[in-house]
Amino acid sequence: MESNYNHGNRAFLQAIMGRGSLTLSEGKSIVATILNVQEGTTITEDDVSQATFDSFIAAAAEAVSCFEYEIRSMQHQITKNKIYAFVNSVSDPFTQQATLRSPDELLYIKRLLDTIFETNNSRRKEVMAITSMQALEIQIRKGNSDKGLTQTEAEALLSSLEKENWLERSPKGYYSLAPRALMELRTWLIDNYNDNEDPNANQKIKFCEACREIVTVGQRCIDLDCNTRLHNICEAAFWKSRPSRNCPKCELQWNGENYVGEKAITIEEENLRRKSRGEKRRRQSQSNKVNNANGEEQEQIDNGVRKRRARLELPNTNDASSE
Repeated sequence: MESNYNHGNRAFLQAIMGRGSLTLSEGKSIVATILNVQEGTTITEDDVSQATFDSFIAAAAEAVSCFEYEIRSMQHQITKNKIYAFVNSVSDPFTQQATLRSPDELLYIKRLLDTIFETNNSRRKEVMAITSMQALEIQIRKGNSDKGLTQTEAEALLSSLEKENWLERSPKGYYSLAPRALMELRTWLIDNYNDNEDPNANQKIKFCEACREIVTVGQRCIDLDCNTRLHNICEAAFWKSRPSRNCPKCELQWNGENYVGEKAITIEEENLRRKSRGEKRRRQSQSNKVNNANGEEQEQIDNGVRKRRARLELPNTNDASSE
C-alpha cells in the first residue's frame, strides 16, 4: 500500500463498502465532499476530474485486494451509467449472505434466480426478469416447504434487495438483477446455469458481442440457436465497426427486432393486443356490413309496404265517374 493512502481514501472505501455499489456521479460527489473536508475547498462533483476519481478507485481496490475483494465496474445496460461495485472475488455469494439472511430467505433468493434464469429464460423468450406478482407466488415463496416466507416477508425481502442494489424494478413492475448483482454473481451464474462448455451450444447466460458483459437486456440474433447477443447501448458502435449488419456468427441479417429482457414479453403482448384490436375491428366491420345489409333490406321492405298502402288508399276513379 502506498504511503499516501489517507483518511480520505479510507472514507471513500467505507462509502462504497456501505453502499455495495455506486454510480460515477455518486462517486464523484463523495470524492468532492472528502476533498472539501481535507483541503477546505468548496468544489462539486462536476469539479472532480476522472483522473482524480480513478485514483480513489485504484486506492480502494488495492486496499481490499489482499482480503479477496475487488472494485469492479460496468455500464448499466439501460441508462449507460458507469457503475462501480464492491464485490467478493472468491467465495460463494450465498455463503457471504448466510450471515445476513435467514435460511428461508436464501432459499427464496435461489428460487427467484432459478425463475429468472431458467423458467423465464427459454429458447424462444429470454425475459430474464420476473414480475412482482410472480415473485410473490407461493411456489417461489415456499417451494416444497411448508414454511418458506409469507407474502409480507417476501415483499420486505424484495424491497431490501432493491434498496441494497441487488435487484432493480422497472416501471412495468419487472424485477431483474442490478449491475451490482451481475458483477458479484457473474461466475456463479455461469457455473450454475450454463451446462455446456461448448461456446456454440445454447447457453442460459450469454454475453454481449461488443463489451463481453452479461446480457439481460438487449437484442438477440434472429436464429434461435445462435448465441449472439448485443446490449442496446453497444449496438450503434458495434455495427459502425462492421461492414454489414449481419450476425458475426451465423451471418443472418440482424433486424434489431428480437429482444432480450422484459421487452421480449411486452412486445409480444403488444402484438397480441394489436392483433386482438385488428380482429375486433374486422368483426366490427363485418357486423357493420351485416347491419347495413339488413338495414337496406328492411328499407326495401318498408318502401314496399308504403307503396301498397298508398295504392289501397287511392280513390277508385271508375266508381267516382259512375256516380
